[in-house]
Amino acid sequence: MKFKILICMGTSGISAGAEEVAKAFETELKRKNLMDKCKIVRVGDRGLFRDPLVDIITPELGRVTYEYTKPEDVPQIVEEHLLQGKPVERLRAGKDYEQFFSGQMRIVLSNCGEIDPEDIDDYIAHGGYDALKKVLFSAPEKVIDEIEKSGLRGRGGAGFPTGLKWRFCKEAKGDVKYVVCNADEGDPGAFMDRSILEGDPHSVLEGMIIAGYAIGATKGFIYCRAEYPLAVKRLNIAISQAREKGLLGDNILNGSFSFDITIVQGAGAFVCGEETALLASIEGRRGTPRPRPPFPAQKGLWGKPTLINNVETFANIRHIIVKGAEWFSSIGTEKSKGTKVFALAGKVKNTGLVEVPMGTTIRELIYGPGGGMKKKRVKLKGVQIGGPSGGCLPESLLDIPIDYESINQTGAIMGSGGMIVMDEKTCMVDIAKFFLNFTVAESCGKCLPCRIGLKRMLEVLEEITEGRGKEEHISFLQEMGNTVKATALCGLGNTAPNPVLTTLKYFPDEYEAHIRDKICPSHVCTELVKFEVVEEKCVKCGLCYKACPTGAIEWKKKEYPRINKEKCIKCKACIGACDYGAIQ
Repeated sequence: MKFKILICMGTSGISAGAEEVAKAFETELKRKNLMDKCKIVRVGDRGLFRDPLVDIITPELGRVTYEYTKPEDVPQIVEEHLLQGKPVERLRAGKDYEQFFSGQMRIVLSNCGEIDPEDIDDYIAHGGYDALKKVLFSAPEKVIDEIEKSGLRGRGGAGFPTGLKWRFCKEAKGDVKYVVCNADEGDPGAFMDRSILEGDPHSVLEGMIIAGYAIGATKGFIYCRAEYPLAVKRLNIAISQAREKGLLGDNILNGSFSFDITIVQGAGAFVCGEETALLASIEGRRGTPRPRPPFPAQKGLWGKPTLINNVETFANIRHIIVKGAEWFSSIGTEKSKGTKVFALAGKVKNTGLVEVPMGTTIRELIYGPGGGMKKKRVKLKGVQIGGPSGGCLPESLLDIPIDYESINQTGAIMGSGGMIVMDEKTCMVDIAKFFLNFTVAESCGKCLPCRIGLKRMLEVLEEITEGRGKEEHISFLQEMGNTVKATALCGLGNTAPNPVLTTLKYFPDEYEAHIRDKICPSHVCTELVKFEVVEEKCVKCGLCYKACPTGAIEWKKKEYPRINKEKCIKCKACIGACDYGAIQ
């Protein structure tokens, strides 16, 4: 048996220097005459941001993971681990790594960080394309029945039953039908689709081919944003390899079914995540939504019936086919089956991709795989869930289960799976303004509610955070937000007011402080911040003094700091450095 060296090389790993680490291993293995005994496998990212991550697998020691590996660490790893059989303890992943993965149930992400995404044989060795071989001996109707029985719902945000969507498309009239994979992931802080495409591209291709067989389509498109060059590269390699193996193209596996896939690169417009805008972009037109009905399943790409699912949805298909609908439906809740991948970010200890069963509470996710708050002395204030069109939930709602119905009842949405943890230093009014600014910039402007309503809401939030807020602004934001939700043309406008409406609902005191008292309790909105040292809270640590870039803070040991107003530029570096809220 060869020793295996797995090096995580998704976008995260490569940006942290994984390629240099791989070259260092090659050089050192050659120098020690170990190339015949070792196999270096360039795998995708595993999800935890402690790159470069390296796994050494040997018969004697089993699997040992190293984190934050540097090229200069490689000679010691090769000498002590591979030759002497002693792991390098100073580099070994610790309890945080174990905690991050122990609370997960990895189905969609099961191959990410485990296989070479550019080697189809590695995918096949891990059960790849077994599902396709199985369905080609079944009637298309039975395939759709299995997906319906599984209870799988679309992972793109709306949660529409996947099997029902497939059935609608199969029953639609027309000889020509299409399958489209929506990989236009545009949420700030979201990278679920990117990691799947970079780490396990064949799982998406296999899901699309099965969908094509089930609905009677012969052509598929993957709409992926151009900002994902590594994902596009690995998809192209995977498509080419699948064709060579007879798994894609004409007469798949020497049968009568033919199906091929083309990649279309988007320009990065957030609105093209909406399915009708996405279809317009594929057709070469401006990416703007159109009214529905007719829905794409009846009249989609070039007027033909079109099935659209996102990356995570397609990546689930092969597991359902191989293990059965009953297995999948046994995971999760009554109405939300299976697992969900979340991009966990913000003020949490372990950031990265987390896959947990539906029904897991937000608290269990944050304090389980997430490891809790980044700083022990800082309390959790809230969670922003569902991307820029999601909602902000307070600490008091962390025990609600993660499923479509429960999240929707709070005023937020599941979205594609972004989750940002916020602490006491976060201003909820500023957060609402940040996300609304994003959706205003990304709106296509086709419908009046988005073009005018969202813009006016943003202007009011700017007035509030700059100290010009009025009492009537609160009722205005509430009424305008509900109007936009009810009248906007597409999903972007229908959900864009959510961050404002949920912060108004759960954090009203912060709006009142901004408007009535002209202060920002979190010390974020610069125009409302009074830069003074509160001696009752100050511990005389001098961290603010060290953080100040202009020397505006005067401080000596065992004394309270003082702020020179003439030198102060209100950069808020001192506020960020102080864990005690002593700068006001």
